[in-house]
Amino acid sequence: MSYDLIVKNGTVVSASDTFVADVAVAQGRVAAVGRITGEAKTVVDAKGKVVVPGGIDVHTHFDMPFMGATTIDDFTSGSTAAACGGTTTVVDFAIQKKGETFRHALDDWHTRADGRCAVDYGFHMIVVDFPDKAEKEMDKLVDEGVSSFKLFMAYPGIFMSDDSTIFRALMRTKENGGTICMHAENGSVIDVLVKKALAEGKISPEWHALTRPMTAEAEATHRAIALAEIAGVPIYFVHLSAGDAMEEVRAARARGLPVFAETCPQYLYLSHADYRRPGFEGAKFVMSPPLRPEGNSERLWRGLVRNDLQVVSTDHCSFCMKAGTNQPGKELGKKDFSKIPNGAPGVEYRMLLLWDAVQKGRITENRFVEITSTSPAKLFGLYPRKGHLNPGADADIVVIDPNKPHTFSLKNHHSAADYNPYEGVTTKGSIRDVFSRGTALVSDGKWVGSPRHGKFLKRTPRTF
Repeated sequence: MSYDLIVKNGTVVSASDTFVADVAVAQGRVAAVGRITGEAKTVVDAKGKVVVPGGIDVHTHFDMPFMGATTIDDFTSGSTAAACGGTTTVVDFAIQKKGETFRHALDDWHTRADGRCAVDYGFHMIVVDFPDKAEKEMDKLVDEGVSSFKLFMAYPGIFMSDDSTIFRALMRTKENGGTICMHAENGSVIDVLVKKALAEGKISPEWHALTRPMTAEAEATHRAIALAEIAGVPIYFVHLSAGDAMEEVRAARARGLPVFAETCPQYLYLSHADYRRPGFEGAKFVMSPPLRPEGNSERLWRGLVRNDLQVVSTDHCSFCMKAGTNQPGKELGKKDFSKIPNGAPGVEYRMLLLWDAVQKGRITENRFVEITSTSPAKLFGLYPRKGHLNPGADADIVVIDPNKPHTFSLKNHHSAADYNPYEGVTTKGSIRDVFSRGTALVSDGKWVGSPRHGKFLKRTPRTF
């Protein structure tokens, strides 16, 4: 038999197994896995390399306006960075404005992404306004493949929803099969702490973290779980940062509740100490939730091993430090930490940071695949098309060289951001080849893809 592509002799890793095999591709799909005897237009030798399904990052913010700035990565540069880091699918966020329909917001984000994305992509909908008439519109979005909705318990006056709105949205997903994604921080309490700090003349980036304590995340997480339990539906927590909040998730899951959560590499590898870097350097790490005190990351690592946390995403949100060509950056907050645009780049670094954790024995190679690809695919309506390398799946294939180190730097990353939060960090392993639906995006570590390759993914309603 003749194939379009064969990746030969690699160590294939799934969420459950590890074995040496070939992966054959035909018409953009995995055709066979095993010892392949047929011919192919392209043959890639992966002997001594690791072959995994393409990464799925279900939390990115490309071309996002917020806090007086816009992320420097649009869908082209952001998705190129994703691919170069071994991520072949992203789920970004369409943002509803107050008084705007979901349809208008979704059309806006389709316009931003269509023909400008190198990897396959889907959308969550950020819910800011949820009048009664929006319930049927939510149903329509689920039918169209936008099956998840993000609500905020933080950012009063911008994104924050009250408990009744959150509860109504949760109740509606019981009817339409959607999933609520929750940003859990007690925004009202944080607002009081921020105003108090500023009144006392505390303006440095460190105060962003000091006014957003772990307890504020844990309390909101507990409250959101209670609302979901009353509604009788699952809930998914985005960018969980605090061990205290994770314990709320763990306790709920121990009671048999369908509660799920992601964390992000920044909470595993960075800490509150980064806010104390000289001058205004700490602003690089201003994100919400903030980086936590030393010792917190060890709790999250244990949670990943125990499956208290099911996914690692990035919350890629690349606000620059300095003003871009046509827009401001984090310098907006030089005299007031509360005005620093919240977010940092991350989509290019996730896979290698976590593979390095495999090399250091923190997680197994199978768990690596589970938290970077298989679980996000299952939780967000992309499985069985994505998230594995069994026959019939999209041929999203990443070849990792486990012996070639990679050093993160502003000089070699593909994001348009003007800094790298992991500058100088070296991982044991590098991304050698990346294929999306059988098409090469990265070859021998170099970008060879097209910024127009990606397709919109219609995701199915939840099945859990």
